[in-house]
Amino acid sequence: MPSPQLAPLVAPGRLREFFAPRSIAVVGASDTSGWARFVAAGSKAAGFGGPLIPVHPVHSTVWGQPAVPSLRDLAEPVDLAFIMAPADAVEGVLDDAAVAGVRNVIVLASGYREVGDQGRAQEDRLIARAAGHGITLLGPNCLGFVNAHARAAPFALTVPPSLPAGPVGIALQSGALGGVVLAFAHAHAIGVSTLATMGNEAMIATTDVLEYLVEDEATRVICLFLEQISDPVRFAAAAERAGRAGKPVVVLKVGASQAGRQAALAHTGAVAGDDAVVGAVLRQLNVIRVTSLEELLCTGALLGYGRRPAGRRMGVVTTSGGACDLIADRATAEAIEIPPFAPETEAAITPHVPPFAAVRNPIDVTGYFLANRRTAALTAVDHVLDAVVADPGIDFVLFTGLTLPDARPDDEALAGMLAERARWLGERIASAPVPVIPVGHTCVNLSRYGRELLDANGIHVLPGIDLGMTALGHALRWLENRADPDAEARGVHRDAGRAGGTGDAGNAGLVRRAGPGVGAADPGEPWSEAAARDLLASSGVPVVPGELVNSADDAVAAARRLGLPVVLKVCSAQIAHKSDIGGVAVGPGTEEEIRAAYARVCAAGEAVPGARIEGVLVSPMRTGGVELIAGVTADPTFGPVLAVGLGGVWVEVLRDTSLRMLPVDPREVKRMLAELRGSPLLTGGRGGRPVDLDALAEVICLVGDTAVRLDGSLRALEVNPLWADGNRIEALDVLVVTSGRPGRVGSG
Repeated sequence: MPSPQLAPLVAPGRLREFFAPRSIAVVGASDTSGWARFVAAGSKAAGFGGPLIPVHPVHSTVWGQPAVPSLRDLAEPVDLAFIMAPADAVEGVLDDAAVAGVRNVIVLASGYREVGDQGRAQEDRLIARAAGHGITLLGPNCLGFVNAHARAAPFALTVPPSLPAGPVGIALQSGALGGVVLAFAHAHAIGVSTLATMGNEAMIATTDVLEYLVEDEATRVICLFLEQISDPVRFAAAAERAGRAGKPVVVLKVGASQAGRQAALAHTGAVAGDDAVVGAVLRQLNVIRVTSLEELLCTGALLGYGRRPAGRRMGVVTTSGGACDLIADRATAEAIEIPPFAPETEAAITPHVPPFAAVRNPIDVTGYFLANRRTAALTAVDHVLDAVVADPGIDFVLFTGLTLPDARPDDEALAGMLAERARWLGERIASAPVPVIPVGHTCVNLSRYGRELLDANGIHVLPGIDLGMTALGHALRWLENRADPDAEARGVHRDAGRAGGTGDAGNAGLVRRAGPGVGAADPGEPWSEAAARDLLASSGVPVVPGELVNSADDAVAAARRLGLPVVLKVCSAQIAHKSDIGGVAVGPGTEEEIRAAYARVCAAGEAVPGARIEGVLVSPMRTGGVELIAGVTADPTFGPVLAVGLGGVWVEVLRDTSLRMLPVDPREVKRMLAELRGSPLLTGGRGGRPVDLDALAEVICLVGDTAVRLDGSLRALEVNPLWADGNRIEALDVLVVTSGRPGRVGSG
């Protein structure tokens, strides 16, 4: 969360001013500076109409125009200064900016926090200086931004000529990729609203830009390239606001790593790696996660242009049987339906296809008409499209029938027919009863002629069948999750939730960065199972009956009270996984077997160096039913994260686990259970007894509530197995790891 001093400087209203400068000064500009030449060329390419003033203490002219020696020498304040001075001179330039009345700056220089503690201290001084002057700063170590609608491009990389303004807002935690993204957008006529490179995010952070784009009227979809989510509370809040505003957030998150090292003693820690947690949180927020820059921009373009599908029933109009096959395969992968055409649709299509063509969905109009000399603007595939959009059983149409030459034909009649056809297609797409989604067969760059013809008629073509179908899958899932009446329950809760806040997070509630000490350097202190069982039982979690004994005679007596056969487990805080050392005996059913088992598990525990044996836990054996895992680990960024999956000894092998950031409610837990590949086991698959999912979800919520009530000391809390048989739910084995045994559990 920005400090009270910084918050006004990065608020959406202030960033609207920041990203739409009408005058720009380039401090450190010279004819030999490549960075400065990029800014000058980019401003020209973007059509920037305001003054672009070079500032240099030595050169009197730059780019063939007069330069001023300092910002203090400006005749009037500029809206933005792009500072290209060395790092040790930047603070002085900020003083000049303050005197000159300049409120916004970009800092190009590197050598700040990315180089270590000394650079971090210098960055802190830089931001303190800027904030003291009331200056909003992007960077340092930043290449700037492009606002295509404002025609502003203080951007120190190449800006393609005639960059189209459009609905896709972009923020990148990478500078150099900004040029790559703009080049792809230009090649495929994807219009950008604002593209911002974030640099070190010392003042303006990615979440600030996300909040600005949510409110930006020119932005319809938001694309983010992320290396980290440093403020999950604000990110979650901004993502939820974007969803309510109808603006999808599409994220390419990189930097995957194996995590949960701070909970190495728990199976859940081995499953819930950092990247898995990020993925779960993004799904929880209904944020679309993609895996490539092409997928990021293609998904953004699909959701940014035109109308969005109302369902999964797709009509397909192509001129290739092979394209039909490709689309059908990809539709299956994305769970998109291709229903039969209605009889009236088939009747309307038939006159426009050759007799050998099969009239079905997907429809291959064939390339037969290409062999004939063209005499009219519209082709057979256009007439078929006109029929298919009226089909009552179709939610949207995928159309691959639009291909354009690389250049305007020399034949004026043909050029006129192409223009007339593009006009008709634009009008028909706009007026069709269902969305029409044009897509190219492959991801090839559009020619200048093609871009101009499409843009003039309001047509956007997705770059290739594969990218297009992937984008469609993302879009449909986003739309369905947004339309879900229970969607808000899936979101990240920032209030006290079910378990109650811990008091140290303000309005952020339970979603906050984990406190000091969370991480691999502090593996935590395990509890004995007896203490862990008491903790869960006190929270209302049903725990299998058990007695802690210290002799074979007591073990026999306890077994008779609890019911035979039984399970014996050595009880020691220093032995987290008892079965690994032979500290568990399953199924003894006679006095002799119980005595032998008692001796065996005690000996196994005593053989562990440093282990303090509290006794042996005796509990009745449970058979049948389904074994699950319900565990919570403390993620260093997102706080307590719940993992639910198939449990027992196979949890790490099967890796059938669903994750959520806590707290959750029973409805969300039931969604988690439905995501498991093994979910049929819970609903009576293969003749088994169905599990009471409502009861199971309530118990898992209690496990999560217990974890978040540990007042930030949690490292791991794991129930494995959590046994479910019909409406009988019991925790059979419990592990708790905290950063020292807490004196109390939060009151909830």
